[in-house]
Amino acid sequence: MTTSILSLSVPRARLVALGLVVALTVGGCSQLKGRQGYIVDPVLTDSVSVGVDNRESVEKTLGRPTFVGQFSNNEYYYVSRETRQLAFAKPRPISQQVLRVRFDPAGNVVAVDRTGIELVSKLSPSGDKTPTLGRNRSFFEDIFGNIGAVGAPGAGAPGQ
Repeated sequence: MTTSILSLSVPRARLVALGLVVALTVGGCSQLKGRQGYIVDPVLTDSVSVGVDNRESVEKTLGRPTFVGQFSNNEYYYVSRETRQLAFAKPRPISQQVLRVRFDPAGNVVAVDRTGIELVSKLSPSGDKTPTLGRNRSFFEDIFGNIGAVGAPGAGAPGQ
């Protein structure tokens, strides 16, 4: 009678262990959702009007921008992005919205533009070196190339 109890408990223990392994494996493959940047409220973003609002009213309505234009302070950008990630993989964007508010020199809203995920591009670097223009120097030229150039008499060395 003890052999039949042992024979029943061993397969049951294996089944429990196998179930545990499957549960951990499936749990590790779950998708993680992420949100980055500005949280878009359609009511607020639709309330910004051309010719009516100015820089101050836009900041009061939408808050501080995600970033300001690089070449001019007359553009505000509000960026929102949602991502999904499978276990330990890199997150990939599933939706993105960029709201650009442009101002004239007086600070009044001139245009409001929206773009989506269609402008997201994937960059693939080619290898682990960045190609540059210039001289191709050998290993020894890199090491010994400055001998005599730094601190040489007549080259503007200090104390001369």
